[in-house]
Amino acid sequence: MRFEIVGKNVSVTPAMKEKIESKLTGLEKYLLIDPDTIVRVVARVYPNSQKVEVTIPTRVGILRTEVEDDDFYAAVDLAIDKLEDQIRRQKTRLSKRHREHLAQTFIEDFEAEEESDIPVRTKSVNADTLPLDEAIMQMELSGHNFYIYTDEDSEKISVVYRRKSGGYGLIEVDE
Repeated sequence: MRFEIVGKNVSVTPAMKEKIESKLTGLEKYLLIDPDTIVRVVARVYPNSQKVEVTIPTRVGILRTEVEDDDFYAAVDLAIDKLEDQIRRQKTRLSKRHREHLAQTFIEDFEAEEESDIPVRTKSVNADTLPLDEAIMQMELSGHNFYIYTDEDSEKISVVYRRKSGGYGLIEVDE
């Protein structure tokens, strides 16, 4: 993630920049954010308060927050809290939406298989090296019921999938 930090009516000090970058880097654990994403932060100073605006474009949508407080560092902390809450809500919404449409997808896929045995779609994937929990989150965000990746610990190509009974399963490929 790259940062674009702008000050309005204030010059951004190295301490302010370091605080913003360290706090926003912690959001990468939620994996909605690509490494090439440009995060825009605007710090404004008013006579009685300070305002922090953060905008993060993600694969799912745009995360945006504005927080006003007497203290700049407190405003940054509140902005991070709001962003984490937005991410949590988006992930919950995605999870619910995919569960509701999962049954319909299975029915459509089954009907398509009955009509023809010819492959309908071919896709190549790059098996990124990830830990298991990161792969599960990537699967949920992609909207698929499986995700192919290279396991960070075992260095094997693996497939994580959503089980019909709930929870997740893991298949590791032996070469």
